[in-house]
Amino acid sequence: MTMAAKKMTELNPGIDKLLAEHGMTREEYDVLLGVLGREPSLAEFGVAAAMWSEHCSYKSTRVWLKQLPTKAPHVICGPGENAGVIDIGDGQAAVFKIESHNHPSYIEPYQGAATGVGGILRDVFTMGARPIANLNALRFGDPKHPKTKSLVSGVVAGIGGYGNCVGIPTVGGETNFHSSYNGNCLVNAMTVGIADKNKIFYSAAAGIGNPVVYVGSKTGRDGIKGATMASGEFNADADAKRPTVQVGDPFAEKLLIEACLELMATDSIISIQDMGAAGLTSTSVEMASKGNLGIELDLDKVPQRELNMSAYEIMLSESQERMLMVLKPGREADAARIFHKWELDFAVIGKLTDTGHLVCKRDGKTEVDIPVGPLVEQSPLYNRPWEPTPLQATIDAAQYPLPKDATPFTVLQKLMASPDLCSRRWIWEQYDSLIGANTSQGPGGDAAVVRLDGSNKALAITVDCSPRYCAADPVMGGKQAVAGTWRNLCAVGAKPLAITDNMNFGNPEKPRIMGQFVGAVQGIKEACIALDYPVVSGNCSLYNETNGSPILPAPVIGGVGLIEDVTKAANIAFKGEGEAIFVVGETKGHIGQSLYLREIHGKEDGAPPPVHLTAERRHGKFMRTLIAAGDITACHDVADGGLLVALAEMALAGDVGCSLDVVDADAGFWFGEDQARYVITTKDADNFLEKAEAAEVPCLLLGQTFGKSLVIKGKGSLELSSLRTLHEGWLPHYMSE
Repeated sequence: MTMAAKKMTELNPGIDKLLAEHGMTREEYDVLLGVLGREPSLAEFGVAAAMWSEHCSYKSTRVWLKQLPTKAPHVICGPGENAGVIDIGDGQAAVFKIESHNHPSYIEPYQGAATGVGGILRDVFTMGARPIANLNALRFGDPKHPKTKSLVSGVVAGIGGYGNCVGIPTVGGETNFHSSYNGNCLVNAMTVGIADKNKIFYSAAAGIGNPVVYVGSKTGRDGIKGATMASGEFNADADAKRPTVQVGDPFAEKLLIEACLELMATDSIISIQDMGAAGLTSTSVEMASKGNLGIELDLDKVPQRELNMSAYEIMLSESQERMLMVLKPGREADAARIFHKWELDFAVIGKLTDTGHLVCKRDGKTEVDIPVGPLVEQSPLYNRPWEPTPLQATIDAAQYPLPKDATPFTVLQKLMASPDLCSRRWIWEQYDSLIGANTSQGPGGDAAVVRLDGSNKALAITVDCSPRYCAADPVMGGKQAVAGTWRNLCAVGAKPLAITDNMNFGNPEKPRIMGQFVGAVQGIKEACIALDYPVVSGNCSLYNETNGSPILPAPVIGGVGLIEDVTKAANIAFKGEGEAIFVVGETKGHIGQSLYLREIHGKEDGAPPPVHLTAERRHGKFMRTLIAAGDITACHDVADGGLLVALAEMALAGDVGCSLDVVDADAGFWFGEDQARYVITTKDADNFLEKAEAAEVPCLLLGQTFGKSLVIKGKGSLELSSLRTLHEGWLPHYMSE
């Protein structure tokens, strides 16, 4: 301990408690004393603790995230701003990001999920984009756990309530269940928006003396210490952290979107930033830091909805629906008129300075005076010890045949009615997926497809991750998460352009957990390079564990692709009888970490399926070519549950059955989860085979579409109506019990 730190301890015997409450280490506090050259005020301590939290500083992950590929000719803005930006032609840009709200959603499911949606919306329209679509990736605990049902109910209601009210369609997502999430659910929210590529707004402040303006809703005491809460593990007192969860107002958000976009059209804004984690603290520090300037704030002028708020509370509040702007001089009155028209608060609360300091005054007294440069540059950076995950052996599918007296169809029925493969209709019917009238394909397919106003173009959007793969082999799991989104986009005919990542992991101070993160980053990096599919934005959520029990690692990937002609987009539904069915890609029957192995044999063992990136790229390009030419009538990637599950999903989507002529196929063939595969239907089998041979893409004729049942030669049949009842019945029944 330095002399300064020792002196602070002597003067303030409660410092250890303060450090613990804010998640700051003694060593980090020592650095703060060096930055200030004195003891901090409570407000200064709070500012530094928030900025140096894992949630805001990425102190455990920055050294690894820098390795990810982030550049490409079509990338306008990569990581570092509120959201990523890519060029989609015709003077337009797609702006998108995914972000977590895991800890708040566990503590208060409705508001945690709702404000997660609100926060990611602000990240996108802050860049000058009008949001056009929301997605989400949700992970809950064992359905038998006493808290799971209430979490599902609250989170889904919060997502639907906020998204529906603000008027942005929720078009896709994924939901999974596993006991590792019993004490820590995952709620990842993604938003995509469209902007003029020559009018993107950034957060770097500029212009000494320029006014700093606060807009949106008033500041309250909700969400204080939210960033530090999200940077620690849960324990038995998780419910006591409820006051750190923000409260959202989607109607105010809708007004804020319209007011900001209207002001952006006037050329009055120099820089703009959403008040997200750590509220006014992170917003002001980041804007000043990026502009190499100082910033002075008069906290008395901050619109407040509660009495007697201290400087600490005002700076750390995470009240929702708020933005900070730097305006051009003389534009204040015009801006005020716009925000007052939309019935939102508007206040000039400060100015930019040449001091390089963040200075905050309250009741005429300087409560904060911190040099911005050192606060950012001396932010903790850890290269934490890590150990690789031991690799598991590849499982021979022959060791796990169909159970005695079982058939492929009895196994299929159990899988299709399991929590991880049952229909999510109960969830997505609570979301408005059609508002705006541009949703061409909504929930239930491989990727959502949203048409762009005034054109025939569309964006395809998806999210994907298989945490069980990542736990067994983080490198392969990271590759698969990227490749999974690649296939989802290719399956609808979209050219994949870029990804956003949401890295959900346990405690990085444990070498085994840190090793999972390192491995996943390596896998994501390899896949993105091989597929020319860069990372343009993202979020890290660590310390996702309760009482020392970590979640399965979940590096969720959000992918965005472009369809030049939305009328040619493919979907998963069988279209009619008499069409040939092919599986594209090699089927070797890999059952390690498969849902078949888990649900039927009760084991979560083995190496996950290998991801061959060259094959993924070649097969994806082949699918896009066929779809653009109109050569295939349906397309679906083969993923969780394997080939027979994919066929069943296609049959249910089109209410058309199929007759399969495969003889002597084992459980691995029907339920193995080999990668780089698609199931397609075509009216011209000879043409398809000729093109597949020319493209050097392996394929196998499975049979043809027929009737209202699934039929396997020599193995019996299964009526679609019976399968649909099982598939769509589990979740509504579970939630109504």
